[in-house]
Amino acid sequence: MPETAPLPLDPRAIRLDADAGSRDDAIRQAGQALLAAGAIDPSYIDAMLERERSISTYVGEGVAIPHGTLAGKEAVHHDAISVVRFPRGVDWDGERVVLCIGIAAKGNGHVELLSELADILMDPGRAEALREAPDPEHVIRLMQPVREETFE
Repeated sequence: MPETAPLPLDPRAIRLDADAGSRDDAIRQAGQALLAAGAIDPSYIDAMLERERSISTYVGEGVAIPHGTLAGKEAVHHDAISVVRFPRGVDWDGERVVLCIGIAAKGNGHVELLSELADILMDPGRAEALREAPDPEHVIRLMQPVREETFE
């Protein structure tokens, strides 16, 4: 079984005590975190907002995963994710979001990133730990794929 690669998460793309006045503000902050990590050009943030206008990126359990449109891929330098936590929550079209995970990916990289994120977020223990992580290093550890032990 091939090993899953670590998620592309730079400590500069992690914000654990953010505050947003709106969904769009939260998306901009997730995009700014990707920008701080050198993953995107500023125009990608507009592509993230455009995607949200066409389909919600809220996935449930207080989590949203905003990402850009197909046209925005040209503004992506390298695959990356950002993690922005809103302890006080932000209204996301009637839902309360506390964890916003931005995605920037070249080609079809977003498919693999979304799959890896789903594995992490579908584990209630890991998702809870992520919502309460005390520092960026803890977030990075939690966001890595679980390695399965193999016995020969």
